[in-house]
Amino acid sequence: MTPVHDDEYVSLKENLLDFMRTHIYPNEMEFARQNRAFHSTNQWTHPSLLVELMKVAKKRGLWNLFLPVDSAALVEGRAGRGLTNLQYADLCEIMGTSVHFEFAAQATNCTSPDTGNMETIARFGSAEQKEQWLKPLLAGKIRSCFAMTEPDVASSDATNISIGIVREGDEYVINGRKWWCTGAGSLHTKIMILMGKTNPEASTHKQQSMLLVPMDTPGIKLIRPLQVFGDEDAPKGHMEIAFENVRVPASSILLGEGRGFEIAQRRLGPGRIHHCMRAIGQAERALALMCKRAESRIAFGKPLAKIDTVLSEIAISRADIDGIRHLVREAAYLMDSRGNTDPHTRKTLSLVKALVPQTVQNVVDRAIQLHGGAGLSADTPLAQIWTAARLLRLADGPDEVHWRKVGQLELEYQRTSQLRQLGYYTPPRGEGEPLFRYTTDPISDEARARLAEFDAAMSD
Repeated sequence: MTPVHDDEYVSLKENLLDFMRTHIYPNEMEFARQNRAFHSTNQWTHPSLLVELMKVAKKRGLWNLFLPVDSAALVEGRAGRGLTNLQYADLCEIMGTSVHFEFAAQATNCTSPDTGNMETIARFGSAEQKEQWLKPLLAGKIRSCFAMTEPDVASSDATNISIGIVREGDEYVINGRKWWCTGAGSLHTKIMILMGKTNPEASTHKQQSMLLVPMDTPGIKLIRPLQVFGDEDAPKGHMEIAFENVRVPASSILLGEGRGFEIAQRRLGPGRIHHCMRAIGQAERALALMCKRAESRIAFGKPLAKIDTVLSEIAISRADIDGIRHLVREAAYLMDSRGNTDPHTRKTLSLVKALVPQTVQNVVDRAIQLHGGAGLSADTPLAQIWTAARLLRLADGPDEVHWRKVGQLELEYQRTSQLRQLGYYTPPRGEGEPLFRYTTDPISDEARARLAEFDAAMSD
């Protein structure tokens, strides 16, 4: 499958912008209202508005845009437009200007965790797995979830994942607990990718495997939707799940036993960069509100926009947004040109994952501060945008893990840098080294006179 040409891409971008103006922005409040209606029930489905917009997006060709040209080739061109990651970065940012920040993404089948799961199955699934699960996911007929994080271990270190997966004949038996399984509470969610421990005796990075687990398998117990700052985020949500003797066929394994850590590293690279692309759109939304407020609000006899500190905050916010956008675009370009496993790509992806959510959070915080009490209320989307940015600082791993990876990869890179041997100006030691003086050297009459003068002065 060949990449989209520039003319086609420009047309696609205009199509998306029109879709946002016509269908997304005017319906944000209604989308929120319909979502809230699910808080009183345990049977979550897509709100009717989303279903209608999914049909519109599909008809307009705004569907599965996330699927990069190489992954699209793996599904024989059945889905996606064959965009590069760099092309998708711009479109994903546009989708991210919606509130809820995945409203437009859900309408176009470009939402988490489905995007990462679809790419995972496309890259690592068998022909039978693709037919059974990938095909309906690409069509938007079903949803999926991803079960990795566990409540009883530090899941930021994927080697700690310990839910038990035991081989019994032609089946795997799963026992344990997961949480923060996004989307697991929806009745549309039919398949789960689960990471667990199949061989505790293997080497550290060969102990875990990934399985495809149908959601209607006996023994899956949805404990509760976890609240994010008091919000269940229904009807998508984030579930705590207990697995009680859950049995799946041995053919459910992805790629093979002991390959779970490898898949996880490949999956989480593209997954969170999509979040970061959308987050830049959220920051643009916040900055637009910040500027509007600055020019419309009068304080101390003049518009806020006439106050130097406010102008500085606006300027810093613009610099912050443009800076992270350039970094995200570089990461997308490297994914296209070098692949996800290239060290420079991995380092840039980790930089993006750590820096973007924190920077967006800072931009939104400035906007909230300028709005005063209104910024904390539901009268603006700022509190919701801030919450989404804060959530991203833990999603797919905390900031600290990504900074740690950047540091490790940077040290590795610097070991071969030509600049490493430059910049030290330490003088030679031994023969040829400089000499200030020995402490026993005689001193001049002039210096002796100064010392005597100082001694007399201190004696008075």
